[in-house]
Amino acid sequence: MPMTRTDVVSSVAQRAGLTTAQGDAALTALQDVLVEALRAGEAVRIQGLLTVERAERAARTGRNPRTGEALEIPAGHVVRVSAGSVLKAAVKS
Repeated sequence: MPMTRTDVVSSVAQRAGLTTAQGDAALTALQDVLVEALRAGEAVRIQGLLTVERAERAARTGRNPRTGEALEIPAGHVVRVSAGSVLKAAVKS
């Protein structure tokens, strides 16, 4: 079962010696920083942990799965998240 936001806030607060409210404020602040940076087209790199960046997706032709009809999907932006060395090592062990 995946960790929920509440689980993450509790764990962060406990490990950092914070109250749950302070842990929630820290997680909300991180979220705000990520959103603002991605909106501005900047990448966020947390050494060893992860990289989050905005990437462009080209326009492409797709298919309606129900009818099989071809349709044009417009260009847009996506978020790419890459695991850092700490996360990669954690998965291997």
